[in-house]
Amino acid sequence: MKINRSNQLNFNPYKQQLQKQTEMKKAAKRSDELQISKEALKLQEKDQPNNKRAEKVQEIKKQIENGEYKMNHEVTAQKMLDFWTK
Repeated sequence: MKINRSNQLNFNPYKQQLQKQTEMKKAAKRSDELQISKEALKLQEKDQPNNKRAEKVQEIKKQIENGEYKMNHEVTAQKMLDFWTK
């Protein structure tokens, strides 16, 4: 009686499972990476507050705290109208 061996190439049925496990271990060792384009870096720089503007804001805050800040209501109203009409 002759027995034909079937599936001689895949003798070890657990071989594929072992290969998948080793691949998953290799993938787990990788670390995440982030790459920021030059355009994105430029946009981030634009979001940074300007030094001159920051100084002006601090000066106005000090004036408000001391009660020295005087606001011209007519100029403010005119600027609001100009903004909304454009």
